[in-house]
Amino acid sequence: MMLHRLTSTTMFLSSSPPKFLSQLKHSYSVLSNPSSLTRISFILLHQPRRFATAAAATAAAKKGDTFFAEENVSWTSLGLSDKVSQALFNAGLGQPSLVQAACIPSILSGKDVIVAAETGSGKTHSFLVPLIDKLCNEQEEFGNAADSDQGVSSVRKISLVLCPNVTLCDQVVRMANGLCGENGEPLLRATSICGRQGWPVNDPDIVVSTPAALLNNIDPNKYKFRRMEFTRSVKYVVFDEADMLLNGGYQNKVIRLINLLRFDEKLLSRSDGSNGSAAELPIDLESETSMHFSSEDEEDINTEGFSEDEEILEDDVDDLPEAGGSGKVKYREWRRVRKTYTRSKQYIFVAATLPANGKRTAGAVLKKMFTDAIWVNGNYLHCHNPRLKQRWIETTFDTQVDELIKAVNHGFESKSLEFDSGQCRTMVFANTVDAVESVAKILTSAGIECYLYHKDCSLEDRAKTLIDFQEKGGILVCTDAAARGIDIPNVSHVIQADFATSAVDFIHRVGRTARAGQYGLVTSMYNESNRDLVAAVRQSGELDMPVETAFSRKRSFRNKIKKRAALQRITNSSAAEKRALA
Repeated sequence: MMLHRLTSTTMFLSSSPPKFLSQLKHSYSVLSNPSSLTRISFILLHQPRRFATAAAATAAAKKGDTFFAEENVSWTSLGLSDKVSQALFNAGLGQPSLVQAACIPSILSGKDVIVAAETGSGKTHSFLVPLIDKLCNEQEEFGNAADSDQGVSSVRKISLVLCPNVTLCDQVVRMANGLCGENGEPLLRATSICGRQGWPVNDPDIVVSTPAALLNNIDPNKYKFRRMEFTRSVKYVVFDEADMLLNGGYQNKVIRLINLLRFDEKLLSRSDGSNGSAAELPIDLESETSMHFSSEDEEDINTEGFSEDEEILEDDVDDLPEAGGSGKVKYREWRRVRKTYTRSKQYIFVAATLPANGKRTAGAVLKKMFTDAIWVNGNYLHCHNPRLKQRWIETTFDTQVDELIKAVNHGFESKSLEFDSGQCRTMVFANTVDAVESVAKILTSAGIECYLYHKDCSLEDRAKTLIDFQEKGGILVCTDAAARGIDIPNVSHVIQADFATSAVDFIHRVGRTARAGQYGLVTSMYNESNRDLVAAVRQSGELDMPVETAFSRKRSFRNKIKKRAALQRITNSSAAEKRALA
């Protein structure tokens, strides 16, 4: 439902604007193979979260809701060091969530991990915490080896986290730097390379970047040695919002980065006597690799993509030329090694929506690319969250403004839903920038102040808006730019002024509330044009089926609506012809 024509719609506002109200047992499975039926379930017991009140946690526990791991599951029992466990406790994270309890041991094992869990389940700390623990341990081992005058490699090991936008990059950096030691300093140094942030002067332990920004900063035409040094130092790679990164405009850049990292793994694997570690790579080979990274290799990496008829990422690069002369490394039988090489990097993919229907969906691609990865699946992945109360309101052009204002003023009346701040935070979603502007004008005319968040706002304005919204509460009118990954605690109400056009957008929108074991309210407004879609979504909730089954195979309902409308026109035309002939 598009909200527009402000001059026509504001006539429905009353002379006295309505008063805005200021108060407004599950499991995860760990699958070493997605097709496996083996499940490891973690039973949960609610404990206060950093942003949740004890009252809310107690009420949730009484109702049998589940979010936190059971009482005997601690950070140290998951395999984390005392230093990292203490840092988590100091940050207000005393108890791991269910998804964290499932993810951390899997990531600590060193195997590739694919995390597909619902929004608000603690996925960011699920990958940050074990990687910080691993890097801290490796730094201590490096320091001990240096003190004992043992031969150690000068290659630093770092973690790379890829996110689709600058806002998510900054959020990951804040969360990583929020884990501090007893001296108050971050355990590791995390920095972002995106927006106006250039290449860091001081070597960070965790690099967070968008795919485009990273590729620009390791362009071989400008920074040939930087790229070689960077890909060699990356030990752990995380793809946050993986379904988004593996589709659309991100896909080619992400695949190119994977190719670059795998290319480095294969060079390491070719070194004589190497077991895949950077420490054992001979110095002469390291210099040789930069000489043999030819323009042909660069062309292959740039043009590599998905093919339904070929194995993905099997032919990353052409044969490397054989180097002659004494002291040179011979690159013979390179093709034979490309498919069977020693792995030296760990890949982690994280998403709240990971469709697997079709050969080219993100889930299907990952199953093909990383056949041995451990899958951690949320029990409510793609499904309705039982902590959500949903209201469905059908509107017309004449009633949409009044219904919008009523929905904003509805707030929370349930006494069981209380927050530490005592503030109400409501997010109102619209499908376009123009619709967001129209909604904001309608609310302002009704005496309701609100914030705006969409792609046309500058990065500085968006960052300030999120800070103000988190600290002061209120109304945030936004596009789907605010639907992914942004963790704003205690959002009590989500309103869809325009109903979502895809299952992914729907899931991420409603996932802004009822996070971290809390409860939330979603009000969805729709009209005649998407009545069938809403009915399908509601039915999927009643039948406990994935929401994506209510949408078309391409994750959009628009084509289905057009087909039904065309079929209806044909039916009506045929009926008219029969009546004319009768």
